[in-house]
Amino acid sequence: MNIKTSSLEEILSHKTMYYDKIDFSIVKKSWQILSKFIKIPYLIHIVGTNGKGSTGRLLSHYLVKNGYKTLHYSSPHILKFNERIWINGRDSLDFELNFANKKLQHYLTTPLLEKLTYFEYTTLLSLVLSDGLDFLVFEAGLGGEFDATNVVPSQQTLVTTIDLDHQDFLGDSIEKIAKTKMRSADNKILIGYQIHNEVYSTAIKVKEELKKEFDRDIEIISVKEFDKYRLNKKFPEFINRNLALVVESLKQLNIKIDLSLFEDIKLFGRCQKIASNITIDVGHNPLAAKVLVKEFEEKKVHLIYNSYKDKDYKSVLEILKPIISKLTICKIVNKRIADENNLLEICKNLNIIVSTYDSIKADEEYLVFGSFSVVENFLKNMSVDER
Repeated sequence: MNIKTSSLEEILSHKTMYYDKIDFSIVKKSWQILSKFIKIPYLIHIVGTNGKGSTGRLLSHYLVKNGYKTLHYSSPHILKFNERIWINGRDSLDFELNFANKKLQHYLTTPLLEKLTYFEYTTLLSLVLSDGLDFLVFEAGLGGEFDATNVVPSQQTLVTTIDLDHQDFLGDSIEKIAKTKMRSADNKILIGYQIHNEVYSTAIKVKEELKKEFDRDIEIISVKEFDKYRLNKKFPEFINRNLALVVESLKQLNIKIDLSLFEDIKLFGRCQKIASNITIDVGHNPLAAKVLVKEFEEKKVHLIYNSYKDKDYKSVLEILKPIISKLTICKIVNKRIADENNLLEICKNLNIIVSTYDSIKADEEYLVFGSFSVVENFLKNMSVDER
């Protein structure tokens, strides 16, 4: 394959999706070249464990509603790659992605083009397409300081809820994970809803470190009033907590708050009801499970589930057990998926009934949960797309 003349689809099909070790140098070198030709808009960087996607979309949606040209970069996608780069109220179009791909091929050397990972390449695509816009809402992948999205400086760093996840890359404690994420800050850190007090104390340490190491003077703003701003009841409760962080970000921009502008937002895959008895959620960790238990506390659900093997699926199922009537394992062909026998053994030990289904029944409540792959598989097999 000649990477200098290949289509975006061909290039991404040969890219490394997952890696054992993060090498920030390749994307950094690539951006040093591209930065001579691309002007980045006001950049809002979003880091955290849970809630990055919904926070970014709430913010981007509101900015567009106020007439600002805005790009929201998120990952992964559910059904189509175009979802990752959302421009002015819609998923990116094929011709836009192809344009950005050609730009990368033109400016970058063949060795750089070949070495960039899947996520790094798509991050650079979004940077190309942000040229000339007013705002870039940039969602980090799994990290912060050495995440590809941190290759450009930000004006605001929004910190969503932080919990244990991706410990192999980020550290085995809340403090280590929070530090890795918040060391990406360049100007302001806005801290949203947290379940661990260590996040706040770590922010102070990060501020001191960045001042000492880079003479970077960071302002820390902690959001406190999580019940002050509320959307209507069609949205899950956790959205209101994320909304408080979004409102604070908008206040920093001196943009007037009108909650009615949020009402027509569509949060694809975020505790989304796609039918009267079907909810899909792309969450995958214990923190996400706790949120769902609160949403379904008065109901029992038929759980359509699977998990990547590096996730704490035992804890997830322990948390969800009170709301599960039965569980169906969603069949996914992927080397990262958990061993089915392990899942079955955990279900047996927890006295969770494992079942199968041929079709959705009107008298059952369904929750599709466990990863983006689970939701994608379900939607494709059910021929459902309710965005």
